[in-house]
Amino acid sequence: MPREYRPMWRGAKRALAVLGATLVVVGGVTPEAAADDFRSHQWYLDGMKAPAMWKVSQGRGVIVGVVDTGINASLPELQGRVLPGKEVSNAPTGSIRDGDGHGTNIAALIAGTGAKGGIQGLVPEAKILPVKAVMNRVEDSADGILSRAIRYAADHDAKVINVSLGPEGIPEYYEKTQQAVNYALKEGSLIFAAAGNGGEKGNHPNFPASLPGVVGVAAIDRSATATKFSNHGDQVALAAPGEDIPWRCPEMTGRCNSWGTSQASALASASAALIWAKHPDWTNYQVLRVMLQTAGAADGKVPSEYVGYGTIRPRKVLLDGEGNPGRPDVNPLLAREGATEPKPSASASTSPSAKPNSPAPSDKPSDDKAVVESESDHDDSNNTVWIGAGAVVAVLAAVGVAVVVRRRGKGA
Repeated sequence: MPREYRPMWRGAKRALAVLGATLVVVGGVTPEAAADDFRSHQWYLDGMKAPAMWKVSQGRGVIVGVVDTGINASLPELQGRVLPGKEVSNAPTGSIRDGDGHGTNIAALIAGTGAKGGIQGLVPEAKILPVKAVMNRVEDSADGILSRAIRYAADHDAKVINVSLGPEGIPEYYEKTQQAVNYALKEGSLIFAAAGNGGEKGNHPNFPASLPGVVGVAAIDRSATATKFSNHGDQVALAAPGEDIPWRCPEMTGRCNSWGTSQASALASASAALIWAKHPDWTNYQVLRVMLQTAGAADGKVPSEYVGYGTIRPRKVLLDGEGNPGRPDVNPLLAREGATEPKPSASASTSPSAKPNSPAPSDKPSDDKAVVESESDHDDSNNTVWIGAGAVVAVLAAVGVAVVVRRRGKGA
């Protein structure tokens, strides 16, 4: 299957790498069924004890900004959930409708109502603010588009901003984006971003996930084990389910099986919205602090390079009353609160029976092919359905110039 942030064509990988940075907004999907039966396949909701949490909070009063490919608000599960938004692309089309499907599915994972058998979101009473950010011209600069998107979301009352995309590069490429991140944090927002799906293919830093102040989210599988494809490093703050995630196929009909850190970031963003709706007086830093405190941390050094402070567990805050919000004005991520060194006798469980709520998920990818799909199931074959932001991959050189490569594969 495709990696969410890596060049999609094998023949182009070496050439694209020379240019220094890439941007792909894409989720790996394979067709599963024609029926729109989603909830019974959303395994992570039961693992997270979502039905019990919904008795306490469903996200009412919280706006989640979704920086992505736009949103098709006409889907049954998104009707009434999507606010007017904006496209911040360099060549806007005048519409925030999603011609790709990625942004629509991300929005549904966050705030879908499950209506008419559609996707059930983790915060079904939250509102979605769509911010369409498509890079499909050689003149496009990721830095400018990302900074505009983040600022727009922060200026339009998005407490949580989800960025399930990311170009590669170095921090110097993203000065405007860093300024926008700093601005959004001062305005009281939290920013969650996909860490990237290049863990096996160079593990290059992705942005904005690698910028200070952004909550980089890695992906775990059904056993609460870090996936092999998920990027790892200091930028990872939290982990969330990101494999075998049901969502709508690119034509918005039928159910597909997806994977990626995009999905993980969406669920982390939704978890923040759940907590914030219950504790509306908390600041962004207090919400993040309790998320870090209650995460299912792995044995060993915390934060780890694979799952950060651990797997999201909003139930520990909502159902068990755990977590100390602490100081309202200190970003716990920048302060690295709760960081510890490895325990001498640390041992991590990789049991396939573990749930995403497991108190001690493994902080390294498993080699057990019964738990993690083999590389042959994540290849570039035409049996895979590809979806991309505006059907393109923008490749950014150090001067901010993009080269366009169109998506390939069945259904493209």
